[in-house]
Amino acid sequence: MRIVGKEGNELVILAITEDSVEKGDYLSILDTKSKRHLVIQVYDEEYLNIPSMIQDIVKDEVVRASSIEDVHDPLNISNLSMMVRDARLFKCKIRASIDNGKLSSDVSWLPSRVDSKITKLKISELDKLLGREGVFPIAIGQNGNEQFRLYAEDLDGQLNIITGKKGSGKSHLAKTLIKKLVEHGAFVIVFDLNNEYGGIAWNRDGTPSTINDRVIMLEPGSSLRFTLEYAGKNAIANMLKHALDMPAASMREFFRIWDWLNTRNSLGIEKLSNAITTWDINELVRDALVSRLYSIQNSRLFIDEHKKACRFEEMIKENKQGVALIIGMGKTSPVVRRMTVELVLSKLVELLEHGTIPPIFIFAEEAHLYVRETYWEDIITRMRHFGVYTTFITNQPDAISEGIYRQVDNIFLFNFANDLDLERIARVSIADTDTIKSIVRTLPQKYCLLIGNMVHDLPIVIRTAEAEVLTLGETRRFFKIKVPNR
Repeated sequence: MRIVGKEGNELVILAITEDSVEKGDYLSILDTKSKRHLVIQVYDEEYLNIPSMIQDIVKDEVVRASSIEDVHDPLNISNLSMMVRDARLFKCKIRASIDNGKLSSDVSWLPSRVDSKITKLKISELDKLLGREGVFPIAIGQNGNEQFRLYAEDLDGQLNIITGKKGSGKSHLAKTLIKKLVEHGAFVIVFDLNNEYGGIAWNRDGTPSTINDRVIMLEPGSSLRFTLEYAGKNAIANMLKHALDMPAASMREFFRIWDWLNTRNSLGIEKLSNAITTWDINELVRDALVSRLYSIQNSRLFIDEHKKACRFEEMIKENKQGVALIIGMGKTSPVVRRMTVELVLSKLVELLEHGTIPPIFIFAEEAHLYVRETYWEDIITRMRHFGVYTTFITNQPDAISEGIYRQVDNIFLFNFANDLDLERIARVSIADTDTIKSIVRTLPQKYCLLIGNMVHDLPIVIRTAEAEVLTLGETRRFFKIKVPNR
């Protein structure tokens, strides 16, 4: 491989077919005179095209089509010509230089075209240069023939997004991350819209997984129910405002009733219903309260029996070695889904503010279906400091607000072919637009581009590992079940 040109922060490398390099690979350029190294990344490739070569290809094809005899070629000129025609140009982004065995941002110099040696940089070598290390490894895939590891510390205190088109492998990766986090003792809550994450309790062969006894399934209205007293005034307010769109005037009256019941130690669904129907208020306000009360009762999220109600701090206390609380919302209506999310988030925030529970990792599957900009932005900007570390999983990147994107620490980016989706991510990502558009558009299924703090801002392509656990949630097909006899 040889350097043939430079434009801006890009180098163009000439390569012969024997040089095995793919999009996303890193190369090291050693200037043999100055002994300096430059680190570049391949983001695109094309054929070497010059007018005379095109003419030669056309002439050869015409001769080959019109002649039935082999042409005598004692000097093997044709093979050399074929090698030239198969020559490729690799477009590369300059990422860093190597200074005293460590990566440096000093890329103001240019290596020699003549006295440079270009070699492929292994991921293990890149990790050593970056100083990527940790105590709690998470093997998430491979880069070439090398295993690639993240570390649980890379996700601790971070905001992450896993995105890509449908069927690209997002949920498989999320399950791997959740399983490994729990193995390392983390506390994870999953908003599961397709009722598929319960499979992490079982291996693919049907045997219990390593976290089988640390997976708790919660279904809104059944195994996930709260008392009004435990939910608290703040959580109920957020639910009424963000999930049920209660007007401000009705909200004031609702909490006048709430405070009146609370002073009498009478908070409960039945007594709340009686108070609303008998309270001396405007009829329009009463109608608004009754309609919201009906939604609350119909959701079955609240119960007056304390023994049957959920308490997050107790579930965490009983599972000190880590736990995955899977909130299965596959059978719930959109309204109940939003109510559940608002209640859970508000209660977690309250518990974290009082130091009642340790930091929590939240995985929001199909986040675009229930993310409300106002509240989620508040969670991300304010509550991550208290210990709410969120990972959004979505196939609609435009559904998440730009305010959230600009605070993202890590992006797991699977295949996208839509330019608008790619531009949306490129606009707020540390990685440049050219790299994202060229690499991501051609990523095969289950291949992923890692961007952000977890890879020290150097984009890396990996093939995600096969899931060790049951992969529930696959699309059911009609014609796949029965094959006709022949």
